[in-house]
Amino acid sequence: MQTYKKSPEALAKLTPEQFFVTQESGTERPGTGALLHNKDPGIYVDVVSGEPLFASADKYESGCGWPSFTKPIEPANVAELKDGSHGMLRIEVRSKHGDSHLGHVFPDGPRDRGGLRYCINSASLRFIHRKDMEAAGYGAYLDQVEDVK
Repeated sequence: MQTYKKSPEALAKLTPEQFFVTQESGTERPGTGALLHNKDPGIYVDVVSGEPLFASADKYESGCGWPSFTKPIEPANVAELKDGSHGMLRIEVRSKHGDSHLGHVFPDGPRDRGGLRYCINSASLRFIHRKDMEAAGYGAYLDQVEDVK
């Protein structure tokens, strides 16, 4: 079993935007994220710790300007916390082991897929293509990845 954690080495590799989003609870500008329109099959992991977070099969186009997912691939890797910042009441989403700010979860997702919308910053994610998952140590999740429709 792989161990996921935040390390000084991982933090040193982050771009300024990745650091701002994951470590300072920032937000990338809507519509600018590198993974917003990604339709390749694979999984999305925490850019800091590498812990598996979301699957391509659960990604959908919500029109909000950030990658959206209906559920985490590994619920134990996602922490949900009350967030009262910016004069709003929201639920913040953080990676459990890396403690990276990922985004927020809202109750306005597709009803037929659970009703949740995990609105996630591209800057907090690293995409692992299905063809690379086994070699990268994520083979256990291959059964949860399918082509995006």
